[in-house]
Amino acid sequence: MTADTLSDALSAVPARTTVHKVTGRRVLRSEWAKFWSLRSSWITLGVALVLLVAFGAIASATYSPDAVGTDGPPGPGSGGTSDAVSLALTGVTFASLAVGVLGVLLAAGEYSTGMIRSTLAAVPRRLPVLWAKSAVIGPVALVLTGVAALAAFQLGTLGLDGEKIALSIGDDGVLRSLAGAGVYLGLVAVFGVALGMLLRSSAGAIAALVGILLILPGLASLLPDSLYDSINPYFPGNAGSAVYALHQSSDALSPGAGLAVFAGWVALTLAGAAYRLVRSDA
Repeated sequence: MTADTLSDALSAVPARTTVHKVTGRRVLRSEWAKFWSLRSSWITLGVALVLLVAFGAIASATYSPDAVGTDGPPGPGSGGTSDAVSLALTGVTFASLAVGVLGVLLAAGEYSTGMIRSTLAAVPRRLPVLWAKSAVIGPVALVLTGVAALAAFQLGTLGLDGEKIALSIGDDGVLRSLAGAGVYLGLVAVFGVALGMLLRSSAGAIAALVGILLILPGLASLLPDSLYDSINPYFPGNAGSAVYALHQSSDALSPGAGLAVFAGWVALTLAGAAYRLVRSDA
């Protein structure tokens, strides 16, 4: 066999291609890279952290004992006397909208651009995409907002120096409340992903997020008092606020119960998103 004949024979052999199996770890790495490559991720996370720190520091710096009520226990949503933790976490509501919107954009944004077809073509089983998106944004939001809550509290102590409501980081329940704020905001981010995958519309999912967390409890106040008092603590926003409250008010859930209820709402929405992802086309 001549050299030319051998060369022709070798060139006729098809090149060996490397096939990479789709695994949960690889899907997670893909979503991680995708998340940090989006400018909206950096901007929205930055906005959430700034809102959390700035509102908490400002509320503490401008605190006046004469401007607050004295009835009822202190804590977020209790309607009673303010405490150092509730002031430091004044920005949680605004930060929750920011991280929730971030979750919506991470999920529904792919539907608006059509990129979801490429994503699901690469991951035919589909569900790992939903789990990976949730597994990326949840811990990121939890850690960063938890640190921001701690920073807001530490800055707030400067403005509350000498006040009766001042607390230190070592006081009973303070660290639990600050960590609870991070846990709540991490779950809100996952809630945003679930709504985005369920509704497949950025505008619709953002509207649903705002309505469920902020507007629904207000609308429910139109119900008869007996019914409203029974169901009010179980609304997502109210259950979530109980997670990071320093003191439990008489009409609110305990931190553990609030976490369980809010996590249940998130899990229920994720289940709906998973069902639609599997059952309908992109």
